[in-house]
Amino acid sequence: MADIIKTATRDAYGKALIELGHKDKNVIVMDSDLAEATRTGKFKKEFPDRFFDSGIAECDMMCIAAGLAATGHTVFASSFAMFAAGRAFEQIRNSIAYPNLNVKIGATHAGISVGEDGASHQCCEDIALMRSIPNMVILNPADDVEARLCVLAAAEHDGPVYMRFGRLAVPRVFDDNYNFEIGKGNVLIAAENLKADGISARVVNMATIKPIDSDIIVDSVKKTGAVVTAEEHNIIGGLGSAVTEVVCEKCPAPVLRVGVEDVFGRSGPAVELLHIYGLDAAHIEEKAKEAIKLK
Repeated sequence: MADIIKTATRDAYGKALIELGHKDKNVIVMDSDLAEATRTGKFKKEFPDRFFDSGIAECDMMCIAAGLAATGHTVFASSFAMFAAGRAFEQIRNSIAYPNLNVKIGATHAGISVGEDGASHQCCEDIALMRSIPNMVILNPADDVEARLCVLAAAEHDGPVYMRFGRLAVPRVFDDNYNFEIGKGNVLIAAENLKADGISARVVNMATIKPIDSDIIVDSVKKTGAVVTAEEHNIIGGLGSAVTEVVCEKCPAPVLRVGVEDVFGRSGPAVELLHIYGLDAAHIEEKAKEAIKLK
C-alpha cells in the first residue's frame, strides 16, 4: 500500500502563490507580519517587489489591498483566520466587498487544529462572518490538491474571495486529475456504492461554502433521506447552517451537524483536540446513526 500523503493546506497556498506570480505579473501578495506561518514568505523570496508587509496591522492591510485592487491589481492579503476575518471584518465589508474589489483573503490557521495556540487563535467563527457579507465567495479546501486549485480559481474570479486554510497536515483526498469549480460540490462516494445495513449513504465534498451547490444537496437528500454535515467550525453559521438552509427550503429532511458545539477551544495537541471536540470519524458515525433513526 502506498504511503498516505499528508500536507497542510497552508503549504499548498504558499506554493500556489508562486505559481500565480510566474503566470501573472499583476498579482500582489500582502501579509501582516506572519509570512513564515502563512507561507507567503515563499512568494516574498521569489517576487520581493510584489510583496508588501503591513506589520501587525490587519485592518490597514485590508484597506491597502483594496486600494491596490482599485488600481487594477489582483491582491492576495494573508493572515491567520482570527485576525483576517475577525479583526479586519469592517474593512473587508466596507473597503473590499462593498465595492466588489479583486482582493483574495488567504486565511490560514483556521479551526480548532491550531492546537497549542489556544482559544484566542482558534477561529471557528470565520465562515459565519464571511457568509454574512454580500459579494464574498468562500472556499474551504479539503487537501493540498484542492487548495492549489482554489487559489488558481480565486485569481480568476472577479471579486472578493475568502480562502480558508489549516495549519495541520491532512491526508490527500484528490489526485492530480481532480477538476475544481467554484460553486460545485463533488460526490466522493456515491449512495449506491456506500451502504450499511441496507441504508443508502453518500459522501460529498463541499469546498465552496458560498455559493453552495444546492443541487447536489437536494440530490443527496433524495437518495439518502437524511444529512450529516462535518466541519472544523462552529456548528452555528458555517457549512451545517448553509446546508440546513437549503434542505429546509427545498427538500425538508433531518440534518445533524458535526462541528464545534458553540464553545471556545483550548490549548492542546491538534489531533487530541479534534477528538475532544468530536471532530473525528467516531463522532460522525454516531451522528449518522442518529440521523438514520430520524428518517
